Amino acid sequence: MIKYALVCEHEHPFEGWFGSSADYEDQQASGLVECPTCASHAVRKQIMAPAVAGTKAQTGYIDAPAPTPTREMMMQAMGKMRELVEDNFDYVGDAFASEARAIHEGRSEDRGIYGEATPQEVRALVEDGVNVAPLPPAAPKKTEVN
Repeated sequence: MIKYALVCEHEHPFEGWFGSSADYEDQQASGLVECPTCASHAVRKQIMAPAVAGTKAQTGYIDAPAPTPTREMMMQAMGKMRELVEDNFDYVGDAFASEARAIHEGRSEDRGIYGEATPQEVRALVEDGVNVAPLPPAAPKKTEVN
């Protein structure tokens, strides 16, 4: 995960968490990065200072920053949102874009769905007024964490 300090065209600062810098670029190009204050899509990255390790880095060990209560709360909320979607919505796999469009146009049953779509498919859905949102990433399994 990578955290970016972001700001919209109205100078509202906020943070965004992405799986990689490429994920940020894809979501930005698809119009999915939005200011939580004013909903502007004209968002840019702010200059950020890198995390620099102190003297402990010389020993070969770097202490990970302690999780903040706000970060923990956000991670739990995103996990619960993902769980709610997976438990209550229909998984449609890579047919997400066509099924979302069919629901929007009344050709398919109105229901909550989730699945996969390319950035181009998402961009086309958004441009056509279909309400879509990215699903928070799944939390890493304990076995996948250092």
